[in-house]
Amino acid sequence: MRWSFHIARIAGIDVKIHVTFFLLLAFYGLNFYGQGGPPAAIQGVILIALIFFCVLLHEFGHALAARRYGIHTPDITLLPIGGVARLERMPDKPSEELVVAIAGPLVNVVIVAILFPLAYPFLRAGIDPSVLERFEPGLVTQLFLGNIMLILFNLIPAFPMDGGRILRSLLAMRMDYARATGIAATIGQALAFCGGLYGLLHGPPILALVALFVFFGAQSEAAHAQMRSVSNGLRVRDAMVTRFEALPRNATLHAAVEAVLHTSQHDFPIVDETGNVCGVLIRDDLVVALRKTGADTPVAEVMRTGLPSVPDSMFFDRAFGIMQQVDTPVLPVVDQLGRLVGLFTPENVGELMMIQSAIAGSAESARRIPPPLPLRG
Repeated sequence: MRWSFHIARIAGIDVKIHVTFFLLLAFYGLNFYGQGGPPAAIQGVILIALIFFCVLLHEFGHALAARRYGIHTPDITLLPIGGVARLERMPDKPSEELVVAIAGPLVNVVIVAILFPLAYPFLRAGIDPSVLERFEPGLVTQLFLGNIMLILFNLIPAFPMDGGRILRSLLAMRMDYARATGIAATIGQALAFCGGLYGLLHGPPILALVALFVFFGAQSEAAHAQMRSVSNGLRVRDAMVTRFEALPRNATLHAAVEAVLHTSQHDFPIVDETGNVCGVLIRDDLVVALRKTGADTPVAEVMRTGLPSVPDSMFFDRAFGIMQQVDTPVLPVVDQLGRLVGLFTPENVGELMMIQSAIAGSAESARRIPPPLPLRG
């Protein structure tokens, strides 16, 4: 995820923090400072940091549960609206997705159980009417209550949050995966709309931001599920671009411009002397570099490195998930020997969905047309 920086590597998983997270700390720090001066600001920032440490543990719950099914988690990123564990793929079976989805909230349940003996005396004092007005929960009690809120919030059936994924997995045990996702996504978007409207009218403003994230997240998940449904069983080789042009590592941006103008390609794989892929030149990066450094700049200085190559035998939906994770408009496709044999692009995805949907619609229409009556003569 862009604008994130690495802070640690735990259990083989990179932990990152998005720069906007510090805006959240600053916001709450100023808010607490206005209420009680520097002591309140310090305690408030510590509380937020501890709550997000619990969020991090929550995400590790998802990641370690996914590892049980052979699913790797490259990184976990902390954002102002929570944490995101970037799984390399979703579990194939609804029962596995149920375990992965519920593992996160269960971590918060364990934290609540650990903190309860320490928080109970303060909670009991707060319930006593004689001290209710002067009751000020301590840091431990606030952390205890914060984890309860995390449990309740995450279990709201608003896809793609944990509650929505739990709902989807339960529905998928009884119906088609795409239909289950569609129902969960619709519920998630409806709840996001209500939550966003409440956040705008009554606050807090961050509720509207979370609602926006949930709304578009549900939309994206529904589209991915539809794509997975229509591409079921298909491989990357079935729809990859096989007529393409690659640029040598020692080429300049001038050569790339010529290729853009004389071909239908937007993005180009960059290969070394042995024909192995060493990077990808993205058109947007090309335009920016032309303005800054000129056409004589080597493509090796502008190309994106570290992008994965997908094998031509990979399932289509799996490759699409990888393309979304790395946020790139193209992925090189290689054969069993590691040779560059094609390109995987969003156009592949759109064209495949259109064609497969048309085929499915044609087959459905054919089933509805009664067979011709036999001729009698």
